[in-house]
Amino acid sequence: MDYLIVAIAALLVAGLALYSGFGLGTLLMPVFALFFPIPIAVASTAVVHLANNVFKVVVVGKGADWKIVLAFGLPAAIFAIPGAFLLVRVLDVTPLHAYNIGVREFDITMIKLVISGLILAFAAFELIPRLRRIEFPQRWVPYGGAFSGFFGGLSGHQGALRSAVLAKTGLETSAFVGTVAVCAFMVDISRLMVYGITFFSADFADVSGGKSFALVGVATLSAFVGTYTSSRFLKQVTMKVIRRVVGIMLVVIGIALGSGLV
Repeated sequence: MDYLIVAIAALLVAGLALYSGFGLGTLLMPVFALFFPIPIAVASTAVVHLANNVFKVVVVGKGADWKIVLAFGLPAAIFAIPGAFLLVRVLDVTPLHAYNIGVREFDITMIKLVISGLILAFAAFELIPRLRRIEFPQRWVPYGGAFSGFFGGLSGHQGALRSAVLAKTGLETSAFVGTVAVCAFMVDISRLMVYGITFFSADFADVSGGKSFALVGVATLSAFVGTYTSSRFLKQVTMKVIRRVVGIMLVVIGIALGSGLV
């Protein structure tokens, strides 16, 4: 049953994340937390997230708009580094509030509240018709990249901010999906260079043994299947649909973050 839960969650979330540009790491980590201690859940999610981003680059990266990749992805990768360093320093910061649902404990932190507020603000631009017609000037793209990358290094929740900014660049569907995939890969490499050793040196040995290793493998393969299956329908999906999906997922993730559920 454990393998089935992880496989279904990874497949569905990865398939949806291909269109929205975010969600895999954010939503898969709580699933892993059902089976592992939180540090090991973070390490396990990081393995699946990076592996799936490599797969996405291979499958859809050829459609990337490289002008946007350089303008957005390069600042994102650079600013992910100080964000990751800050994460290592604030791992033990006391939450603002903690509560339990059953046997599980959830924390509300200042970082989550800040990111939640930003995400909900971006969601408004996708879901409110008057705001949806507003287009961000191209010169703002590097600032959006730096902003997204920093919070990506700090909390791992860069995907929602990244998609919210890139959805306003006027990219076609295949270019949007490809650009998001390449930018996500760049940020993953930067942040894992900084805190990868912190997580994996302490916890990866535990993940690599027995059932834990098998669960990570099942999640990775399932994420590949979800990504590949979604990519087969990419030409049938319009940018209007993607922006709607992005908007709805922004609201869901923003509320879940602000309430401490993820």
